[in-house]
Amino acid sequence: MVTVDDAGVQGGAGHSRLALSEPTKNVRMRWTMSVVLVNVGINTAFFGPIQVLLGQQAIHFSEPDKEAILALVTGAGAAVSLVANPLFGTFSDRSVSRFGRRVPWVFIGAVLGTIGLLGLAVAPGVAAMVLLWCLVQLGCNGALAAITAAVPDQVPVRQRGTIGGLASMGTVVGILLGAAVGAVVAGNFALGYILCAIALVAGMVPYLFLSNDHVLAAADRPPFTWAAFFSGFWISPRRHPDFAWAWLTRFLVNVGNHLVTLYLLFFLRDAVGFDNPEFGVLVLTGIYAVLTLVTAVIGGRWTDRVGRRKPFVIASSAIIALAALILAFEPTWTGALVGAAVLGVGYGAYLAVDFALLTQVLPSAASRGKDLGVINVANSLPQVIVPVIALPLVTELGGYVTLYVVAAVIGLLGAVFVVKIKGVD
Repeated sequence: MVTVDDAGVQGGAGHSRLALSEPTKNVRMRWTMSVVLVNVGINTAFFGPIQVLLGQQAIHFSEPDKEAILALVTGAGAAVSLVANPLFGTFSDRSVSRFGRRVPWVFIGAVLGTIGLLGLAVAPGVAAMVLLWCLVQLGCNGALAAITAAVPDQVPVRQRGTIGGLASMGTVVGILLGAAVGAVVAGNFALGYILCAIALVAGMVPYLFLSNDHVLAAADRPPFTWAAFFSGFWISPRRHPDFAWAWLTRFLVNVGNHLVTLYLLFFLRDAVGFDNPEFGVLVLTGIYAVLTLVTAVIGGRWTDRVGRRKPFVIASSAIIALAALILAFEPTWTGALVGAAVLGVGYGAYLAVDFALLTQVLPSAASRGKDLGVINVANSLPQVIVPVIALPLVTELGGYVTLYVVAAVIGLLGAVFVVKIKGVD
């Protein structure tokens, strides 16, 4: 197959070698924005349901059991995402499609996610709700694994903080759109799921035409064996300690962050006593989103300029923990507003800079998709663990004060372990 790169240079086998090379040419803004839009679509599909729609549907099925239903659904979906991220990443690493390595899996993932969202709109009960949310997680995490791997495929190290900040902008806009969907549908969660599906499809389309995805030659694909396939998901901490520490720090920070956000709707409803909790989630998410956008872009550019990553990650992790403490000890609407602002400041810088750090500790160019899929397990595994941790904390062990103090402590541990990473400043 003949393809054309951003410079307009055609190539066949020579061009395919780009799939395994370290990129040196800065990417163009149109490519960056197509990646941003994929992130918008995926995160709308994730966070519209997680923040509001799944909670509303849980209340619809059983008001007394809403926390347990939400924990079951989100936990099962997150368990699926643990498999989907590295699995789809591995598939994309090995893909020799004429459309490139990553594009086919972005497309397949979006199709599966769309089917799941539309199914949730008509789910007859909790069992169907669990299965369909698992399908959404399978598809969207598959697409996420592929689009994440596209960044180290095409973005040089000197530009990754900036691109990471802009990609994080897509994440935050998706979160905000998800909250907006939950607010505007006014309890009509079926309509909300349909709107999330539309956002997912719309976000995917530009990337299909602007991906500049490099084609992997069949000769460059390593031979397949089942033993190598399964053993490849284990990345030795002894051989790659920086990768292991980076994984652990991201895992801990995400556990803390998910503990803060999982029951936000119920926190406003039951602890703060806010009359319109869906609207409250939208307001808080809006504040959080604006500040995350600002700090993600500034933090990404700043870390590229100074050439350092770790101090930014440590500081932003500590700020995230501070936000949890504010919610713990000031469970009022004013406290929630301040907590959302502080969380936005910390999480924006964290998203941009930590992603840039992670791309610099990947073990191999040939397995970027799989390795980033393993990293993304650090995003997904907390969604499995957090409902198990959060439910007894809220219902039996002190309520939301305990929940948010635990979130702060875990997040601070993530900040501490960043210092163990030696290969990145």
